[in-house]
Amino acid sequence: MQDGGHPSGEQLDLPSEPIDRLLAPLVRFLHIEAASGVVLLVVTATALVVANSPVAESFLGLWKTQIGFSFGAIQVSHSLQHWINDGLMVVFFFVVGLEVKREVAIGELKELPTAALPIAAALGGMLMPASLYLLLQAGQPGAAGWGIPMATDIAFVVGCMALLGSRAPRGLRILLLSLAIADDIGAILVIAIGYTESLHWGALLLGLVGIAVVFLLARLGVRSFSVYTAMGILVWIAFHASGVHATIAGVILGLQTPARSYLSSSRMATVLNRAGRILEGDWEAASDRAPRLRRLRGAAREVVSPLEYLESLLHPWVAFGVMPLFALANAGVPFVISDLFDPVAVAVGAALLIGKPVGILGFSWLAVKLRLARLPAGVGWGAVAGGGILAGIGFTMALFISGLALTGDLLDSAKVGVLAASALAAVAGMAMLLWVLPRPGAGSQAV
Repeated sequence: MQDGGHPSGEQLDLPSEPIDRLLAPLVRFLHIEAASGVVLLVVTATALVVANSPVAESFLGLWKTQIGFSFGAIQVSHSLQHWINDGLMVVFFFVVGLEVKREVAIGELKELPTAALPIAAALGGMLMPASLYLLLQAGQPGAAGWGIPMATDIAFVVGCMALLGSRAPRGLRILLLSLAIADDIGAILVIAIGYTESLHWGALLLGLVGIAVVFLLARLGVRSFSVYTAMGILVWIAFHASGVHATIAGVILGLQTPARSYLSSSRMATVLNRAGRILEGDWEAASDRAPRLRRLRGAAREVVSPLEYLESLLHPWVAFGVMPLFALANAGVPFVISDLFDPVAVAVGAALLIGKPVGILGFSWLAVKLRLARLPAGVGWGAVAGGGILAGIGFTMALFISGLALTGDLLDSAKVGVLAASALAAVAGMAMLLWVLPRPGAGSQAV
């Protein structure tokens, strides 16, 4: 995603309508890297304020509203919050699957020497927080929340990196984003393995058959998004009924999305040249203009990979729709200052604020000392430490796992810990990086 405005390169000279001028500021805002983090922050603050206001009961009750449907003898009814967490969040996890596939197929996790450092950092950033949490909650009812502090929130980290501007070296940006992708993989495994209470093998088998059908359709060259959408819904239903969290279906489908384009750029250039000759001919008198345009539109879409196309298409909806709605439904928790000292909140806070940076810094140092990895150019241990603190922003995945692991007062305490620790991690991480990173023009040596 570009930092703002339009993508780089020559722009198409298309006619402009009044609505385009009206929407231009919104489009520019949606293309700013920090924008999704800002929206998420505002929505979270709103949820917290409303949940601790005189209308708190109505606000919190809204998310418990039962919504469902019936079809013959089949009746389905869940709370609004459940539909968001198990339904809409599938789209979020599908995009996570796309991001993981991109990084593994063509990104920073493709080559082991390049991937070694973020993988080592992610391992430390998962194992140390989980271990510290378990140490503090051993034998307590809240011990089931060990997976809460394991993942880093990409949206907020991207926003913080964008706010640092040119002071943040490219190597640090890549390290933190790759680390976040790597520990998303770990969090997905934790959700699939650690928080699956019971399995309904028939439904799971049906879901796996659906995934196999998606794979077969891709091998046969089926390119209709509507077909894959229908199959995805069926797979989601099967996973939801199986006991494996339904969002895992989104991740698997994202990982199955092809990372290469069906049509090469040279072939597309030939198609466009041919289309140009047709348009310059007797186009107005042609009787099959609509079918030709449909074929041309299909060809234009296939010059980029389905992964790239879907990621570009869905990212704004996830960043500015799904994630804010999830935050609104889950971040609103009534609390008083004393709740910050609840054992579960303290365990979550310590895991994110201490376990996360210590694990990232320690495992990174070990990987470099063992010559398994090397620090990116312009990135020193001070920057890695600052980035490790920043990675303590758990938020989306932490709140999501909290809802799977805990209930009642324990869940509220975990949410308080996540929100407080994430806020402190953002402030402390930014302060650390501003301190250790050189100002623009002050030199590019590693710090």
